[in-house]
Amino acid sequence: MIVSCQGLELSEGLLRVSKAISNKIANPILEGIKIIAEEDTLIMSATDTELTIEKKIKAEVRQEGETVVPGRFITEFVKKLTNTQIELEVNDKNQLTIRYEDSESVIQCYNPVEYPGFKNVESKEYFGISQKDFKTCVNKSIFAVALDDSRPILKGVLFDINNNELNVVALDGYRLARVKKIIKSNMTKSIVVPARSLNELSKMIEDSDEIINIYVGEYTIMADLGDTKVTSRLLEGDYINYKQIIPVNFETFVIVNKEQFEQALERATLLSRASSSNYVKFDIKESNLCITSNSELGNLKENIPVSVSGKDLVISFNPRYYLESLRVNTNEFVKLCFNNPSTPCVIVPTEEDEFLYLILPVRVIG
Repeated sequence: MIVSCQGLELSEGLLRVSKAISNKIANPILEGIKIIAEEDTLIMSATDTELTIEKKIKAEVRQEGETVVPGRFITEFVKKLTNTQIELEVNDKNQLTIRYEDSESVIQCYNPVEYPGFKNVESKEYFGISQKDFKTCVNKSIFAVALDDSRPILKGVLFDINNNELNVVALDGYRLARVKKIIKSNMTKSIVVPARSLNELSKMIEDSDEIINIYVGEYTIMADLGDTKVTSRLLEGDYINYKQIIPVNFETFVIVNKEQFEQALERATLLSRASSSNYVKFDIKESNLCITSNSELGNLKENIPVSVSGKDLVISFNPRYYLESLRVNTNEFVKLCFNNPSTPCVIVPTEEDEFLYLILPVRVIG
């Protein structure tokens, strides 16, 4: 293989695909980035067997071929050579010579035959969504995925696709986040995508109205970004029926200024996290929301003016779950919907119905 290309394009391509290299390496070859030179193109790809990222750049290919280079090394090495032309040559001992200006470096590569292969998703089923809406779906849901391995399916995000309506759902057994968007689609299907794959894809795309097409296969999905393709394995198993979890009727409604509510909770959290119980109490009465927090350090009592309709209520929550939902909510006011001290609270914006968050209360004894 003999190929030359611009250092900046090579560096950006290596940096992009290197995001698929896992920090937990079971097989040493998965530390590598596969490079294929064919026709007038250099194709770079990396995988951890769950997430695969492929990037194509224009290049002058004098001899076609392929190899697998140590991924993190070459990514960092080429990052220092962005202002020059780079030539890559692989000899019959599978050694890569990197030539730049009047210098060169030689590194030993992996055998490309041992690198795991992956197939492009060739399904005709897809959904199209603006890059801006996709980022919103990920950012407003991914924080609610489960972090432990006891229920692997909950470490992913559900994409519930019903023709042109998309519901994106994440939950961990204590809270639930749901984002609803209108999309272009030719299918009705539910899939669960690993949170890491979504996080990396979200970082790659712009906050724009440009449409991204995501093709859905039986076991994988593929996002087509033109010269970049992101493929992810889907999680297998039955996801929780989220529609049955969300209450429809409520007895108490509270409308509160989001920023004021968030700041009060942050102050209360400073005390509650010093306590083994780690909860704050809401006392809802007339036009007031009283937040109290107690620990060995001391206690806090804050009153926030709110609009209340329905019954008075005293209920307790883990404040972190509230704060994480409020931080991704951009509305000026939010509506809190309650029934009783032992049932979930539902948080929705007052101005639209795209976002919904559900939080289970803390049962306080004594």
